[in-house]
Amino acid sequence: MLELIQPTTERLQLRQWREEDKPVFSEMNADPRVMEFFPSLLTRQESDAGVDRSIAHIEKYGWGFWALEMRETKEFLGFVGMKNVTDDLPFAPAVEIGWRLAFPYWGKGYASEAARAFLDVAFNTLNFSEVVSFTPLQNIRSQRVMERLGMQRNTLVFEHPLVPSESRLLRHCLYRLSADDWKKI
Repeated sequence: MLELIQPTTERLQLRQWREEDKPVFSEMNADPRVMEFFPSLLTRQESDAGVDRSIAHIEKYGWGFWALEMRETKEFLGFVGMKNVTDDLPFAPAVEIGWRLAFPYWGKGYASEAARAFLDVAFNTLNFSEVVSFTPLQNIRSQRVMERLGMQRNTLVFEHPLVPSESRLLRHCLYRLSADDWKKI
């Protein structure tokens, strides 16, 4: 198994998932506020399957969508990290940065802080040339996080293949950040 990369910041720890994260993550994925820009709320089984996919990705590559916790209290906040983009997206191959935090932790800078730690790993440890992020056009909050990270909105607007065609969330925007631009930030 590869050595796991588990970045820290002043307040936060990005780490491999634990079994005890699953119930809390499931509650988060059943919160309509958290899942506003997803096609549906997740069942416990769907949520657990997502954790299992994240664990497998991290074990395979040493990085992925990490569980996010407060360093001081060990409280689970959600996830932040990266994964390989699936081949059915029009900009694949690529590495995606993403995040999902429980509602009580919104607006405190945790997503941006943890994402910056990830970007440091992406560009300075893993030597990626670019990282992307995408979200439904309506998700202005996530777009603002992308912009705070220095990501630039691409002209591409695409229909996400996993979103039902009748959904208001079908159309997504794409943001990109190159290693060269990261060095200028």
